[in-house]
Amino acid sequence: MLYKKDGSLYIKENGSTMIIQPWGENSFRVRNTKYSEFTDLNNALTMPVAENYNASIEISSSKRSGKITNGNITAEINYYGDLSFYNENGETLLKGWQRTRTDYPDPASDDIAPKRFKSSLDLDWCSLQGNPGGDFKLNVRFEANKDEKIFGMGQYQEDYIDLKGSKLELALRNSQASVPFYISNKGYGFLWNNPAVGAVSFAKNITEWTSYATKEMDFWITSGDSPASIEEQYAKVAGTVPMMPDYAMGYWQCKLRYQTQDELLEAAHEFKKRNLPISVIVIDFFHWPKSGEFKFDEKYWPDPNKMADELHKMGIKLMVSVWPTVDETSSHYKEMADNGYLVKTDRGVEITMNFLGNNGFVDFTNPDAQNYVWKLLKKNYYDKGVDLFWLDEAEPEYSAYDFDNYRYQNGSVLEVGNLYPVGYAKTIFDGLKTEGKTNIISLVRSAWAGSQKYGALVWSGDIDSSFESMRRQLAIGLNMGIAGIPWWTTDIGGFTGGNINDPVFKQLVVRWTQFATFCPVMRMHGSRDPFSDPLSDHGGGKMGTGAPTEPWAYGEKAYAIITKYMHLRENLRDYIKIQMANAHDKGTPVIRPLFYDFSNDNNSWNIEDEYMFGDSVLISPILYEDENLRNVYLPEGTRWTNAYTGEVINGGQNISVSAPLDQIPIFVRSDRYDQLNNAFDAIR
Repeated sequence: MLYKKDGSLYIKENGSTMIIQPWGENSFRVRNTKYSEFTDLNNALTMPVAENYNASIEISSSKRSGKITNGNITAEINYYGDLSFYNENGETLLKGWQRTRTDYPDPASDDIAPKRFKSSLDLDWCSLQGNPGGDFKLNVRFEANKDEKIFGMGQYQEDYIDLKGSKLELALRNSQASVPFYISNKGYGFLWNNPAVGAVSFAKNITEWTSYATKEMDFWITSGDSPASIEEQYAKVAGTVPMMPDYAMGYWQCKLRYQTQDELLEAAHEFKKRNLPISVIVIDFFHWPKSGEFKFDEKYWPDPNKMADELHKMGIKLMVSVWPTVDETSSHYKEMADNGYLVKTDRGVEITMNFLGNNGFVDFTNPDAQNYVWKLLKKNYYDKGVDLFWLDEAEPEYSAYDFDNYRYQNGSVLEVGNLYPVGYAKTIFDGLKTEGKTNIISLVRSAWAGSQKYGALVWSGDIDSSFESMRRQLAIGLNMGIAGIPWWTTDIGGFTGGNINDPVFKQLVVRWTQFATFCPVMRMHGSRDPFSDPLSDHGGGKMGTGAPTEPWAYGEKAYAIITKYMHLRENLRDYIKIQMANAHDKGTPVIRPLFYDFSNDNNSWNIEDEYMFGDSVLISPILYEDENLRNVYLPEGTRWTNAYTGEVINGGQNISVSAPLDQIPIFVRSDRYDQLNNAFDAIR
């Protein structure tokens, strides 16, 4: 039976309820459950929306078919479960897998559980199968379009941005952040609003979403006439980043790892001595006496207040690394375990990570655990002058990724696991907010849909130091922006495998610095060779340190180029501030594929090795060793000015551009060139 209620379309039959509900402009939220009620969990859809957006609903006299229209999107469904979405011109956006199709088998037919539940509507595109864990395994299937291009979905270590043909795990790992929102070139955006561990396949013959354990189906779809309109409609329902603080738009200095207070201050003073711009300096992990103490080891960091004051006088903000690990021998472990503040295991001992000791993870889905940890961070860091926090291990990084063995307060990791980094970032956001802070930003190693609301600056994890890796980071940064995470950064030079004496690595650092100049945040980091020994066998001295990462560590030739781009970044601050305001106000990605700004140019949808930095600057990064000549496509619809030469070139064509080591091809929209011209003096 189909019926309407409260401006929504309902389908109810044999104990199963489905709702197609207007949810934001030109958008629907679609849910299905076999329970008596929906969970009422909004997951990523946390922003308030109007009740029904004056949607129109039509139901046939037999009540066996109906349609609902909200702005420029229409959903049609019948009693047999055939579901389709159309734009205002009647063009198909997305279509549920139809029962008449015979070229794809029922994916559950060869996997009969002891008690198998298929949606009582017998929807071929949606089936709920009994799960031994108590809830359901969910499959949702849509017809594929062979000409479709799909962008977004977060952070996967691949070197392409069009995800058509890909199969992606919906789970969090070191360097993998599943953010399940995408934009299609067919004119719609889609959010899988389910934090369960699972998978999605954008295959040639079918699109299939799977959650391994869930209580209900939940997705959101929106229609728009441009990628920008789709992105902005998504931002209105899922939230936007805060306004980025001015200091964060400059250069960040980090390494694995400054071992002592004196070493860090020496580096900071050297930046000032050389007149190099620096906004943030970072204290990496194991500056603490033991995991879970959440404080400085006094032997190596004897006076944090004095250190912070000295840095602040130089105009440098201080960031410290925080891990969610709690050593079983630390002073807080028993209290946290007794109060249920740590992640539980369904099998075996409750040790979830083994690193320099047996550790449990803080359960950041638990508000009481959030408050407990924030009080420690405030007392031991914030009150001592620390400005911002680096939230490492935010997946979290289990020693064994047996997702079915772990349990949060909100449920099993199979069911809610992808919410973990959202709660982690929220902990710091809420804590700093209570201290009167605004424009809050935290560096986080993972994310899910909605993380952006809590000031999450996501970085791409412990990646290797290679040109191949840099190519992957370009694709990742662009897809993270499309997925609704506009604050993104990466370790300049990669994290592991780089030797500061290797000429190829020096070249890589130069090319990566040029790329990072035109990223949302420009941040140096890495575990460089040659490595140094630990200072001691206990406390904060247990960990060794990598070679220097400061700009002067790579030789005079590299230093001269790197510092040029550091100064260029400073010169671009006013322009960057405008782009950050757009991200805050509308959800606009700071870096984005060419099609975002030039969607009417069909060629722009095929370009995967260039991008727009804001609305006026086109960047063609150098992504291969010894590459010094670059093919560049300039989108049609405007003229472009070479930032180095001032040459004006018509759009809509490919050109060959010289790219010596000290140059990354940069083109500025000619009608905006005068506003930015002086900034590029730093690299001419």
